[in-house]
Amino acid sequence: MISRGASSLLRVAAAPSRTAAAAASIRHLSSTLAPKQPNSTDKRQQPSQPVEADSTSALDYKLAHKLRKLPPLPSLEPPSLDAPQAVSNILYNTPPPSKAPFKRHTLNCLVQNEPGVLSRVAGTLAARGFNIDSLVVCGTEIRDLSRMCIVLRGQDGVIEQARRQLEDLVPVWAVLDYTNTKVIERELMLVKVSILGPEYFEESQQATSTPAGTPELIAERETDSSKPPTPTQPAPLTPTEALRVKSDNMRSVIALAEQFRGRVVDVSATSVIVEMSGKSSRCDAFLKLVRPFGILECARSGTMVLPRSPIPSSYAGAEDLFEDEVDAVDAGALPPG
Repeated sequence: MISRGASSLLRVAAAPSRTAAAAASIRHLSSTLAPKQPNSTDKRQQPSQPVEADSTSALDYKLAHKLRKLPPLPSLEPPSLDAPQAVSNILYNTPPPSKAPFKRHTLNCLVQNEPGVLSRVAGTLAARGFNIDSLVVCGTEIRDLSRMCIVLRGQDGVIEQARRQLEDLVPVWAVLDYTNTKVIERELMLVKVSILGPEYFEESQQATSTPAGTPELIAERETDSSKPPTPTQPAPLTPTEALRVKSDNMRSVIALAEQFRGRVVDVSATSVIVEMSGKSSRCDAFLKLVRPFGILECARSGTMVLPRSPIPSSYAGAEDLFEDEVDAVDAGALPPG
């Protein structure tokens, strides 16, 4: 009985101590889980702890250091300019014109065979200020398709813009630029050359400019028939001498035509007509050589081009051994006459 009463007394004495220990453990757990709220005095007194380099350090740093409100950006008011200052500013900031060289461009247009196509193409080029050096239009083997070959001179960028504008036209199927392409270029030319000589050519030109049957010219011829010829006028030739001069000049013109692969298609008492075909540069060179004889008339068809067909080489590194065209004949290498 004594032992039972002592054990009950011990349990009653130990109960308050257990209750106090449980309360102390709960307070310790709540203090560890709840975030510590430091007062303003502690924040000013305690230095900031260094941020640990772990996976959540950046997030903790952002939570601890709130972003400050940025100051407003300065506003720049546009200056108020009057008309002269605005024009001066525009002229000063305008870029200089392009210094790209002007070169010859060849465009080949495939257009619909219908009325009004030529005027629309020419109007588009004229609106951009182009001077057409050559324009050839002809039908093709297809009934509703025509080919138009245009030769222009200008800068590469400007010509490319004009080409795109031509392609935007409704009756134009495609515009091909053959400037840097290997092509076969031909132009047909007919030129009438005098065989009387430079002096008589100038005299005939002056005579044709004045009507032959006017009373003033008849009276002048009657008064000048008794006077000796002046040094500026050619001396009259006998029929034999005139025939010899015409024969010599005609042989010289024929020799020039043969050098340029041309031929004489008409002969008269005072002139010959030469037909030749070739590149435009060769036609220009031929005209320069026959100009001393006297050019009465000249007609040129314009430039026509077709691209070359590629030929597969039989071995690697094969090169063309033949030139496209023979260079223009040098006037100094020709015989006199």
